[in-house]
This record gives sequence, C-alpha cells and structure tokens, in this order.
Amino acid sequence: MQDNLQPTLQHFTDQILQAAASGQTLRLRGGGTKDFLGQSLQGDVLNTSAYSGILSYEPSELVISVCCGTPLAEVEAALAEKGQSFAFEPPHFGSGATIGGMLAAGLSGPARASVGTVRDFVLGARVINGKGEHLTFGGQVMKNVAGYDVSRLLAGSWGQLGLITEVSLKVLPVAPGEATLVCAGVTQAQALKLINQWGGQPLPLNASAWVHDTTATPAQDFFFVRLRGAVAAVEAAIAKMSAEVKALGAQVTLMDPAQAASDWKASGEQTLDFFKAPAEQDCLWRLSVPQTAPVLDIRVNGALCAQYIEWHGAQRWLWAPAAEAAQVREAAVKAGGHATLFRTSSASQQTIGDVDKQAGVYTPLNAVQQRIQNELKKQFDPAGIFNPGRA
Repeated sequence: MQDNLQPTLQHFTDQILQAAASGQTLRLRGGGTKDFLGQSLQGDVLNTSAYSGILSYEPSELVISVCCGTPLAEVEAALAEKGQSFAFEPPHFGSGATIGGMLAAGLSGPARASVGTVRDFVLGARVINGKGEHLTFGGQVMKNVAGYDVSRLLAGSWGQLGLITEVSLKVLPVAPGEATLVCAGVTQAQALKLINQWGGQPLPLNASAWVHDTTATPAQDFFFVRLRGAVAAVEAAIAKMSAEVKALGAQVTLMDPAQAASDWKASGEQTLDFFKAPAEQDCLWRLSVPQTAPVLDIRVNGALCAQYIEWHGAQRWLWAPAAEAAQVREAAVKAGGHATLFRTSSASQQTIGDVDKQAGVYTPLNAVQQRIQNELKKQFDPAGIFNPGRA
C-alpha cells in the first residue's frame, strides 16, 4: 500500500461510518461517465478520484493492481506500452472513466462474446463495506479465487455492496494478427446463421456486428466480423469465411486496419450513427438473449425497430419509446433473455426525474434471485447507505 494514500482511505472510512450512523445515503462516484445508467442516483457524493494510481504491474505475469479512482485511459496506456490490454474492451462513455467504475458497472465491449466479461478477468479486490471494514478478497493469481468468489461478485454490483478501493486484473497480450471482414448485403437472419455456424468451428472469431445502415446510399445491410489470433489462423479464416459469404451473393472486403480500430472503438463507446436516437421519444434498449435467438420482430406503429446486433447475436440494441417497455421485455423473455432500458429519451432527460425510468430500467428478478440479492446487500451494507435504488 502506498503510504500517501492512507489518509484518503481513512477519509473514505470516516465518511462511510458517519453516513451509517446518521442514516445518510452515499452515491459512490468516480468520473461520473456512467451516471446515466441505472434506476436512480441518490445520496451525498463520495468521490473516489483522489484514490488513484497503479499499485503494481507485472507484464510477465499478466497482472495489474490498480486503485479505484485511477483513470481507465491511464491504465490502458500503461498496458499498451507493454503490448498488452484489457481483452474485454471496457467502454469509457467519457474521458473521466475510472477503474472502479469499470468494475462496478461490469460492462464489456465488442469482444465480450469471445473473451469473456470484466468479471472473468478479476483476480482480487479490496472493498470498504457499510461497517467501515476494509476487506480483501482473492489475490493476484487464479488459485486465490477458489470457492465463493466475492471479488468477482463486485463486477456489475453498481457499488451497492461497498466502496471498491483496489482491484487486481488479468491482462492479455495484444494478438499478433487481426482483420475485419465487411460483408455487404448480408441480412440479419443470414448473419445470425453464419456467426453461429462459425462459432462451432476452430476460427479466431473475436467480435461481430450487424446493422442496417440507413446512412449508406442506398441503405444496406452490413455484417462485420473481427478476427484476432495467430497471423496464419487469421489469414486462413479470411479465405474460408469470405468464400461462404460470397456464396450467399454478398460482397466481402477487408476493412482498413486504422478505420476498423476506430469503428470498433466507436461501437463500444456507442458513438456510431446507429446510437443517435431516431426520434426525440426513443429510448435505447439493450437486449441480452442467447446467441442462437432468431431475429426479433419488434415494431412501433407498424414500423420495425432499428436494431444493432453484436456479441455474435447475444446482445441486441434497439430504439423504442419507454411506452413500449412491455413489448420489448416480452420479446426478450420469449427469446430466453431480458431487456434493459439503457439510455432514456432526450425528451425524458429534460424532465425532473427522467420519467422514462418509470417503465423500469431492469427486468425484475424472480423471488429467489431477489431474496439472494437482498441478503447479500444486507451482509455488506446493513444500513443500506450505498447507491440505494441504483440497481
């Protein structure tokens, strides 16, 4: 532990103990880039940005340990210098993103379906619970996380179990070979069939995305597939997959590497044209479904909702008003998944309380899941002071 950070930890502990004693709730916040997510923001802000720095980094061991308030961009830059990265490509959603926010949100980027989630790369973590206790879970090697893995439980917890202070993460070398196939004229149904066929074969699949591009002239379906791995494996896959796409009557080209890197980053950061709301009342919905789920026919006023398909079919984004929440959730459940209200409409954001969220941000848990979640929160935060109502 860096001695100069001890006063900051003590300040956090004092603030938590005072809140627990007075019944005041706390809103744990790093850079605030993900404030738009979740059901509500309540309580006094406990800002983690002062607790910043890389505690240790062993490139040969593929392990990095970082303080919660450390800018995500700073950590990624340090990894890039050694030819390594976070394989799950966490989205930033702004320049202030921190490591603590990355773990608390549990969000992953385009490669998630092939490499895993942020949770899969967590080796250990430290957290201050609602009693002011600074607890340590896991370690810096995989054998330290046997049994009930609390450190990974923190991923996606939205800070409701405690203040994450430090985290140790597994990192991976950047793949030597990479290419992005652009398949023009492949329908959504064809894209889903192809990616599921390829998923059962020894191909270096890393990421995929399908979209009906209305900005193209004329508007056209596009299917993108990113390959990563050994150079020879990537080259062999390009030849095989290109032939199968061409057999459908579609066109296949290789995207310029620089453009591909920019576009995949834009996909994860939701800055592609698709992520501009079609109408003022439209909300962005995230549907998590099995990769083998068929095309989802969701319509508003008779018109098919625009969709963006990634994670080899497992993650589907669409635009629809909050008033269509029941229809969207029903379609997701019918396909074997669930739907999340990810971004509210621009019209709702201009109102007090963001009225779109009255439709519910998350699909309700069943009774058993809800009871487990409530009991976990009670053990970590008996006074209920951390991020109440966020998830």
